[in-house]
Amino acid sequence: MLKKTKIIATISDKRCEVDFLKTLFDNGMNVVRLNTAHLDLEKAEKIITNVRKVSNRIAILIDTKGPEIRTSGNGKEITVKTGDKVLFYGDPKGETEDGKIFVSYRNITDVVKKGDLLLIDDGEIEFQVVENKTKYLDCVATNNGVVKLRKGVNIPNVEIDLPTLSNKDLEFIQFAINKNIDFIAHSFVRTKQDVIDIKNILKKADSPIKVIAKIENRQGIDNIDEILDVVYGVMVARGDLGIEIPAERIPVVQRALITKCVESKKPVIIATQMLHTMIEHPRPTRAEVSDVAGAIYQRADAIMLSGETASGLYPAESVRTMTEIAYEVESILDTNIGMTIQRVKNELTATLAQAAVNASITLPLTAIIVDTLTGRTGRYLAAYRPKTPIFAMCYNETVMRQLGLTYGVMAFHMEHTKSRDSFLSQAISKLITDKNIKSEDLVAIVGGSFGPTNGASFMEISQAKNLSNGHK
Repeated sequence: MLKKTKIIATISDKRCEVDFLKTLFDNGMNVVRLNTAHLDLEKAEKIITNVRKVSNRIAILIDTKGPEIRTSGNGKEITVKTGDKVLFYGDPKGETEDGKIFVSYRNITDVVKKGDLLLIDDGEIEFQVVENKTKYLDCVATNNGVVKLRKGVNIPNVEIDLPTLSNKDLEFIQFAINKNIDFIAHSFVRTKQDVIDIKNILKKADSPIKVIAKIENRQGIDNIDEILDVVYGVMVARGDLGIEIPAERIPVVQRALITKCVESKKPVIIATQMLHTMIEHPRPTRAEVSDVAGAIYQRADAIMLSGETASGLYPAESVRTMTEIAYEVESILDTNIGMTIQRVKNELTATLAQAAVNASITLPLTAIIVDTLTGRTGRYLAAYRPKTPIFAMCYNETVMRQLGLTYGVMAFHMEHTKSRDSFLSQAISKLITDKNIKSEDLVAIVGGSFGPTNGASFMEISQAKNLSNGHK
């Protein structure tokens, strides 16, 4: 049985041995994520090298830091108690000490006003602004905690004017281009321009890397339609999002974003604390199981592990748990054929995709098989979330890996074929040899008769043995 929901695992340089990565791959990992906030180029290269030793089918996703605010890396950790007065300064080089906290955002006093909240370390510690003193913010702690160095700072309902790309981001984007990485997930995307800025860099380098928009603030939610017009996919980053908007809104926003992405044929990832308990314990809570299942019920393309695989005690068990939940939930999901696809760029491909999925409902199809140069046909098919698995025969390895993020698609690499018949013969032969299908199985083919650059132009349904000369 093909697992349709894809699994992303965050990998640290401290634990990225080939055997370790292979174990995660064997348990259901499809994509490796590198969090650049905790890596330099040398550490990232170590992870990439080992991933590619495991399989050329594992996609690699690199996060940018984006326009984030952090506490200074200088000074010392400080302990605060409810009611303590603390002064906040906008100086990344300042040294945090008792009574004073320095943050990386120099213009913090220009945008923050009396009554605003400053949340540190995923909201673990909250401060309320008592008065803006122009050179600093006079704040009071609303709970006990320890303010650590280099921790994230969120300011709900305040628009910050930081540049979308830091110097470190630019360095990692060039690194990603040089290393033929598959995805860049850009943090704190606010408008479509944040995505366009990265795409312009990639276009100039003639890079096939796809951009994923991490939605983790109110601006990103408000501008999701314009963002979807320019982005390849979306990550619902619930950690910062749960600080920027009321926590009770997260399930509603998650469902709405998944629906918009599926309708737009854009891969959508649900991330943050999905199996957080398994960082330290061998089994998840029932609430976590329900959370993972909920994302699958809502038809997300992918679900993501962070600390569970980057530093947790039970990384393989975490991946396997997600895989088992996916199998269980996917077995009862119906094909989502009633939906309306938006942002259609090729009406013929969309029509053929819908016809193939409709056929999978009325006929006992074992597989839908496509050939694709860009991955578009596979994404159109996946948008309908068919119960029948989709096998995509890709003409380059990057597209093969990128489809590793798309729901229900198992992608393979094959050389360019000169004709429709040669594509059918090679594709069917490979799938039978690999035991993905049997010669007697009824399959649907969606392919192109006029070369791989001209898109899908035909659909054919037959037993596999009638479509391949190599297997009788």
